Amino acid sequence: MKTTKYIAGVAAFGLFTAVNINQSILAQDTVHVLDEVLIHDSRVSNKAPLTTSTMSKESLSDNKVETSIPYIIELQPSVVASTENCAAGNTSLRIRGVDASRINVNINGITLNDAESQSVYWVNIPNLGGMAQSLQIQRGVGASNGGSPAFGGAINLQTINAQSEPYGIADLSVGSWNTRQYGIAAGTGITKKGFSFDMAYSGLGTDGFIRNGYSDQQSLFLSASHYGERSLLKAVFFMGSQTTGITWNGAYADDLDKDKHYNDAGAYYDDMGNLHYYDNETDNYWQQHYQLYFNYLLTDSWSMNAALDFTHGDGYYENYRYDKKASKYGLTIGGNGSAKGDFITRKEMDNNAVTFNFGARHAGEKLSLSFGENLMYYHGEHFGNVIWGKDPTFNFTEDSPFEWYRNTGDKAEATTFVKLNYDINENFNLYGDLQYRYVHYEIDGVEDDGSLLDFTENYSFFNPKAGLNWRLTDHQRTYFVAGISQREPTRANIKDKLLVGDTIKAEAMLDIEFGYQLSTNQYGFSANLYAMLYKDQLTASGKLNDVGYALMENVDKSYRIGIELEGGYRFCNWFKMDANLTLSTNKIIDYTYTDFEDGGTVMVTRTENTDLSFSPALVGAIIATIEPIKDWKIQLAGKYVGEMYGDNTSRNVYKQDAFFLLNAKTSYTWHLGGSKELEAQFVVHNLLDHDYRIIAWVGDWVDDYSVAGSNIYYNSTGFLQQPGINCTARMVLRF
Repeated sequence: MKTTKYIAGVAAFGLFTAVNINQSILAQDTVHVLDEVLIHDSRVSNKAPLTTSTMSKESLSDNKVETSIPYIIELQPSVVASTENCAAGNTSLRIRGVDASRINVNINGITLNDAESQSVYWVNIPNLGGMAQSLQIQRGVGASNGGSPAFGGAINLQTINAQSEPYGIADLSVGSWNTRQYGIAAGTGITKKGFSFDMAYSGLGTDGFIRNGYSDQQSLFLSASHYGERSLLKAVFFMGSQTTGITWNGAYADDLDKDKHYNDAGAYYDDMGNLHYYDNETDNYWQQHYQLYFNYLLTDSWSMNAALDFTHGDGYYENYRYDKKASKYGLTIGGNGSAKGDFITRKEMDNNAVTFNFGARHAGEKLSLSFGENLMYYHGEHFGNVIWGKDPTFNFTEDSPFEWYRNTGDKAEATTFVKLNYDINENFNLYGDLQYRYVHYEIDGVEDDGSLLDFTENYSFFNPKAGLNWRLTDHQRTYFVAGISQREPTRANIKDKLLVGDTIKAEAMLDIEFGYQLSTNQYGFSANLYAMLYKDQLTASGKLNDVGYALMENVDKSYRIGIELEGGYRFCNWFKMDANLTLSTNKIIDYTYTDFEDGGTVMVTRTENTDLSFSPALVGAIIATIEPIKDWKIQLAGKYVGEMYGDNTSRNVYKQDAFFLLNAKTSYTWHLGGSKELEAQFVVHNLLDHDYRIIAWVGDWVDDYSVAGSNIYYNSTGFLQQPGINCTARMVLRF
């Protein structure tokens, strides 16, 4: 509560200040160039032969009724968003079937991915879309920048730029399950002395769709900039805090058939056998980012940039552990470690990362060249505390816990890149991108099961890309690109293999893409063929560890080959349609797994070409936009996700059915004089009330009763029930 009041106070002060400072007369073209230098190394233009989609600030604002980036961009080609609870809780996304840990996300060129998990947890910082000036999705290998390279795509966010005039925005939405989202944003414009200040605050709360699915999230963004005639100095701070109920457990179909809101997180039984739920079964995390940027235009053709980032994060999972052996936590009950009892535990983390990057850019008539260096150091502490034990001999508390394990992770990374675009003539240009990464990673200490972790590895990767862009006419282009991407496994990948005495390998990909684009004022069309060929790809095995991470496995040879189609047509001033479709095949070559014959007890080993887990062969979206009168817009958007599998064996028992969702949105804007306007939106999600579930995990289990022929074989699947029809109403005041 204190954090919420502090953030709200700072936000209110920023709003008051922002609307009371005069604007500048600094030329906006200079401002634009300086701001573009900030993101140049992570963004690409339409001269680069890469497959991209870009969303403007207006488009992001229009979709801000969606509470997280995965759902803001889910209608983009090859994107599949998913949620554990509802879109206001834990969300994730895949691009071309590739999971979040292998999608590079950066803000102003600084990686947002956690150094160890290599993922971005969108729940940690809500309203990232509200902090963004624009967002670019690069599918495939993407352009080189800091952090681990893209294996399916990259998401590049640019934070709010200075505006020419002061502005303010107040935003409020309410929806199903007592979901409420509120925020303010403001900016001073650029003052006569070249200063600008921008801020955005957002809060989000919900009771959630499933039991224990509540969420309380806050975020704050502050930016202070100084624009000189040839320089930009910008300081950025953003933070997020979140407390959410744990919802990653999933549930068996039989339980969800009885109760769609079922979630067993925190379940325990009292001495009389009565079922209870622990009311603080939660995931808690606080994250702060402190960033400093400097850009300078050395000449009309040369510029340089430098950036420094410090990120701190800390948090914990709190769980009620029912009927567990005391020895699991290094304890005894009455001197007996095998005795069972109830405990409340916290798995905690505390981490810090420092990133520094610098680079230079030359923009000539024929040659555009940029090069730079990215340095990062990360230190993470992972430890577990018992804060309560049911046995009366225990006197643990939150302030005086018992620590049962602790381990650390240290990661240092150095990345060097060189990129160029060379115009052979007015129609042809060559693209080259060379990246070298050196990574040193250590894990040391004791894990939660008492085992020792002792891992040290140095990784060295060379990731080249080259391509050709051909401008056919003023409205058409075609391109070809090929690139190699290599990357290290995540902490969870390494740790889970260490615990079973196994090893996990770095993975490599060759990505080949050929595309065509046509764009006019009335219609547009694009087609992109891609072949992503993997060696030792890390793919989800279908299982989870005890804190919700997907367990990964190396597969020797695999591929993702497909075609992405996009099209749009404006039939008249008031009606247009847009659509995209991805058709793909996603296979493991000669995958070996063990199964039982159907209905039998004989174990059989099979080697087959199987489908990669969670990789649908068909993904598509269609959007119809109607504007019957000025300022009134109606939109129908449909999303289709084809069938997929919960593991890598292509067994029907682990097949997830295809689903189609239809959303409807309407908005109307009242102009209140000057730049003031009031917009009202109303959105209905899952308009057809489609009842569907997504796979959370799968598992094969064998009960062995030590009697010949009596083995019982189980195929188990956990599902995350998705919500039916639900709605959100939103009001936005801009001034």
